[in-house]
Parts: sequence; structure tokens; C-alpha cells
Amino acid sequence: MTRTPNNEALAYASLQPEHIIEALESLSLRCDGRFLALNSYENRVYRLGIEGGAPVVAKFYRPGRWSNDAILEEHSFAKELSDAELPVVAPSEINGRTLHHSGPFRFAVFACHGGRSPDLDNFELLRQLGRLVARIHLIGSTSDFAHRPSVDIESYGIASIDFLHEQNFIPYELHAAYESIATHVVAAVENCYARTGSVQQLRLHADFHPGNVLVSGERLHIVDLDDTRRGPAVQDLWMFLSGDQNEQAPQLQALLSGYTEFRAFDARELHLIEALRSLRIMHYAAWIARRWEDPAFKLAFPWFDSHRYWEDHVLALREQVALMQEPPLEWHAD
Repeated sequence: MTRTPNNEALAYASLQPEHIIEALESLSLRCDGRFLALNSYENRVYRLGIEGGAPVVAKFYRPGRWSNDAILEEHSFAKELSDAELPVVAPSEINGRTLHHSGPFRFAVFACHGGRSPDLDNFELLRQLGRLVARIHLIGSTSDFAHRPSVDIESYGIASIDFLHEQNFIPYELHAAYESIATHVVAAVENCYARTGSVQQLRLHADFHPGNVLVSGERLHIVDLDDTRRGPAVQDLWMFLSGDQNEQAPQLQALLSGYTEFRAFDARELHLIEALRSLRIMHYAAWIARRWEDPAFKLAFPWFDSHRYWEDHVLALREQVALMQEPPLEWHAD
């Protein structure tokens, strides 16, 4: 399928090293020639050496995704967490601002921190992550977002289904199968939410997975609040669970053992783990589809436009419906 890129996508795709260096120099940061593109698809992120100083990370925001107000709300939340001595990497304030403009591009600058992804078999590390998430949530519960959306069925599920249909991403032969399973997934997710009842919605990292935690020795750094939203606390925990339920149970126990040292956890939210996983699967497919006009996405996800991908996607959603009908993970409070 062929789609015509819009002007904003073309401008973003034209971002070149000279534009990046020019943007940094507008803040009196002179690049020393060390230049490394980091692993990011939603935004363009680079590690740059700086003359006479420590290297920095520059993030150039994808146009049309977030308003300036929403980006500044992300920055404000990150700073709030950092000021509370949480190891969250917040944007640097330069000339009194954290969001900068250079030509058609919006960007922010961050201190550079190295590290590796956490080992999910290390239960002490999981307890440490649980403690950090709880402290994030204690601060996240003190106020609300005004310009950022929530993790919910409408935006992650229904909007994703509608976009994929409207833009004809689903192969014709799979239309009926996808429509049927998508309907079942939404119904199953709604049932999970109904079993959970009313739970607190708070400011979250919302995209908290092992790739957004950097481990260096005994130190952790939490990065990339780009997708920060409101939602249930378990949204910031479930992506650290892997394997089948027998493998996930001790991982969950370790996470919540640390979490509950700082904040109470509502066990009803365990009903939402597979529901949130299902919504993420749907949201992820629509996310790639929404970016398909970006040449970087065609290079990074060449399989996305294939019949095999959509067959596997339908199968994954069927498996999720079955998982949502099973009893949730159990947790035994210490």
C-alpha cells in the first residue's frame, strides 16, 4: 500500500546532522564532532559530544504528536520527579526554557547517562524498581495533567481499530477475522475493567518497560517520559513481567514487595494486566500504521505491511482474549 507523506512528515524526515548541530549551537553548545543516533523511532534522539563539557542527548520531537503545552507538561513532571531526588532524567533548563525551537524543529537537551537494560531475573533489582515506581506514583497522585491523555480503552483500543480500518492496513482476506477478534478483545477488556471497579487514576510514566531503565553498577536512571499519561498504577508495573504465569508470579511479588514499602497497591488492578497488554498490542500496531509515511518506519519495520504480520497480529489478539478470561496473577502482601 502506498501513501503520500504530508508536509510535516517530509520536514521531519529532512532532519540532517547540520540541522542538529545548528540547533545545539543556538543554545551556545558546540558539538565536538562526536555524533551518535540513539535507538528511537517516535522522536529523533542523538548523543552529541560538546566542546569543553560532558556529552548531551538531544531529542527532536515528532511534529503533530504533542502540543507545546503537552511537551512542557512532560518536562514539568520529569523535573518534579528529579527535584524529589528520583533518578529520572529531566530536560536541562537552558536560557530559562526546556523546550527549544530551531527552524521547523522542536527539541530538548538532556544530560547523558549510560547503562544497560535491567535483568528481570534479578529479584532485588525488581524490588528496587518497585520502590522507584511507588515514589513516582506518590508524586504523580498529587496533581493532574491538563494537556495529556489517559491510558484507556477509547484511545488505545477503539481509536486504533478505527484507524487501521479507515486507512486499509488490514489485508482484505483478514477483514472479517480482524473485525471479529477486535470486537472480542474490546469486550474482554471492558469486562476486566468492570471486574476491577473504580481505581485511582494518576500521573504515570505510562511507557515504563526495561528499555526505559538504564542500569549502571548499582545505579538506575529512568528515561523517556515522552508518553507520560494518566492511568492505573499497574500500568507502570506490568511491562516488567515476562514469561508464563508461573514465571510472572515471583516477578510480581518482587516488584510489589518494593512498591508497598512506599505506597499501598490496590490488588484489584491485577485484573487489568492482560487487558492493558491487549490494549498495548493494538496501540502498537496503530502506532506503526500512523507513522508509516515516515521512511524510517519502513526501514525499521519492513514486515509490517505483510500478510504474515497481520495473521500473527490476529493470533496474538485471540491469545489475549483467552488470557483475559483466566484468573489474574495472585499477589501475597508481605
